Amino acid sequence: MNSALFNLAGKTALVTGSSRGLGQAMAIGLAQAGAFAGITSRSLDSLEETSEAITAAGGQAGKLVMDVSSPAQAKAAIKSFAEKHDGIDILINNAGYEEVCPSIDVSEALWDKISDTNLKGAFFCAQEAAKTMIASGRGGSIINVCSLTSYVGVPTAVPYGSSKSGLLGMTRALSSEWAKEGIRVNAIAPGYFRTELTDTFYQDDAWRGAMLKKIPMAEFGNAEDLKGTVIFLASNASKYITGQCIAIDGGYLAAI
Repeated sequence: MNSALFNLAGKTALVTGSSRGLGQAMAIGLAQAGAFAGITSRSLDSLEETSEAITAAGGQAGKLVMDVSSPAQAKAAIKSFAEKHDGIDILINNAGYEEVCPSIDVSEALWDKISDTNLKGAFFCAQEAAKTMIASGRGGSIINVCSLTSYVGVPTAVPYGSSKSGLLGMTRALSSEWAKEGIRVNAIAPGYFRTELTDTFYQDDAWRGAMLKKIPMAEFGNAEDLKGTVIFLASNASKYITGQCIAIDGGYLAAI
């Protein structure tokens, strides 16, 4: 195998929502593959753990305060980051928000909070990153973090599922439009991963046992399980792949 295909040395990556959980793991993985990792959160202090982990792994990181639910603020932050680091080669649209609620009780404010982060925010981050990729002439790779709810309906998660279904559609549309610019747009759909955001579910023994029965590999995902796929989609190893979404789910979708 030609390991150079997966080498991200000399590349600049930006991972939104990378202070913890899956975003943190993906940022560390990209740095381990050689990329300079731009990490973002709504507060600078919350990025310290990720920054230290990247440094400990032998990588380099740059911290960036950004709220993706505010397109103007996010675009300004991305533009400034790109100017400072000679462009952006890789964008991971990871920042997201979820709150379960019976559909009959969903308020407009909750709908907006979820969709503004997961869908609108992701679009305008991609738009600004694409501008820098086009300007540099190097093209780039954009990876959107979708969900199993991009494919299946989950009760009490309608705003979230709608936003993630929209994100999958956006991935396909942007891949078609930006291919001529050398920009590849793909997505990943993580399955059941235990994170701070989802920990409440995993504390329920009955729920945990029922979910494991639905996963052919009979285990929940670990944040480390995302790194290889993200590096693959960010690197030249996937240079002829665009508009695709890879489910990292232990076989869940294949079995339903």
